Amino acid sequence: MDIGTNDILCKQFSIPQDVVAFSQKIESSIQDQFKSMEKIQEYNQYKVLKAMQKANLSDTHFNWATGYGYNDIGREKVEQIYSYVFNTEDAIVRPNIVNGTHALSLCLFGVLRPGDEILSCTSRPYDTLEEVIGIRASTGSLSELGITYNQVEFLEDGNPDIETIKKSISSKTKMAYIQRSKGYSWRKSMSIDDIERIVRAVKEVKEDIIVMVDNCYGEFIETREPTDVGVDIMAGSLIKNPGGGLALTGGYIVGKKELVEKVSYRLTCPGIGKECGLTFGVTRNVLQGLFLAPYTVCQALKGAVFCSKFFEELGYEVLPKPTENRSDIIQSIKLGSEKDVISFCKGIQAAAPVDSFVSPEPWDMPGYDSKVIMAAGAFIQGSSIELSADAPIKPPYIVYFQGGLTYTHSKFGTISAYSQMLRDK
Repeated sequence: MDIGTNDILCKQFSIPQDVVAFSQKIESSIQDQFKSMEKIQEYNQYKVLKAMQKANLSDTHFNWATGYGYNDIGREKVEQIYSYVFNTEDAIVRPNIVNGTHALSLCLFGVLRPGDEILSCTSRPYDTLEEVIGIRASTGSLSELGITYNQVEFLEDGNPDIETIKKSISSKTKMAYIQRSKGYSWRKSMSIDDIERIVRAVKEVKEDIIVMVDNCYGEFIETREPTDVGVDIMAGSLIKNPGGGLALTGGYIVGKKELVEKVSYRLTCPGIGKECGLTFGVTRNVLQGLFLAPYTVCQALKGAVFCSKFFEELGYEVLPKPTENRSDIIQSIKLGSEKDVISFCKGIQAAAPVDSFVSPEPWDMPGYDSKVIMAAGAFIQGSSIELSADAPIKPPYIVYFQGGLTYTHSKFGTISAYSQMLRDK
């Protein structure tokens, strides 16, 4: 940062001079990690570009139908491009998938039948899926339909317990479920190598087992995706990585054609499936967002590395560490107190372009077993690829930092969060 940048940070944003100097030191120490991420970004940019060219994308595909949405050429083109990008036979990409949990739920209800069992190979799933599965009692859950659930814990070193996974597969086990991101847990996220090991192990025991991956926060982190290593069906949210900050809403499901077809009957109804469904004019945003996604994800990753190094140097425990390989855009920081978690989130909110004047507070958010605080001043409501931070208010008081459409904004979020913590001491 030059003198002009220092001046605006200190005078316009009230950042202490010593914090600015500290951030400069941090930034200069992580350039090698940035270069590695830029190489992955370049690879993925070419991959997305080739998918659009292969699909013969035209500006006519930005038009959309009305009513039932029959023969919506834009919708069909988006789904074709997604299947190319993720190397699958088919895809569903729709604005009426309201979030990542909805996309995952569609897969589970679409594929599983009474008497089937889900085996979670990555311990307990994200909080909002607990009621979908029936781990926590809820009306309309899978357990109400006679679908059972089992899970395998991680090894002490955070790696998947391959041997126990294999031993846990029974004649009832229809699906092996993998959550790529850490969610609200203190563990490493699953790399593509980790996922590949699980896929090989479960298919060794039961060849026809369906492997499903929750890919939320994981798209374009590596040069391969889970569907490149044998995953049968996968889902995610468009207001996370693949939307590139431009998709207004929606989710995606990609995988084997027969499985996607089953899911489509849950999306609409049997007999109609993918044939109906308006895109409401979002096709251009979805595709332009996808085109920008590799770059945007790289920006968010750089911001996560900066945040990790910044707080590690201050003596906090961080996961992943600055030099570790990453499998999602989330950075966890163990702050150790409710007060610091709230201050951190207030600093993130104050760094936002939207609603920077708002002060976030913990609240009883539906789907969670404790109060949760969320900081996000985003152009798209709930967009996790934009700068945000959230945390359950419970020990050991870990905050989860993610996103940033630009590295500069993500970096500033870290600086602002720490400055707020200092002010609130």
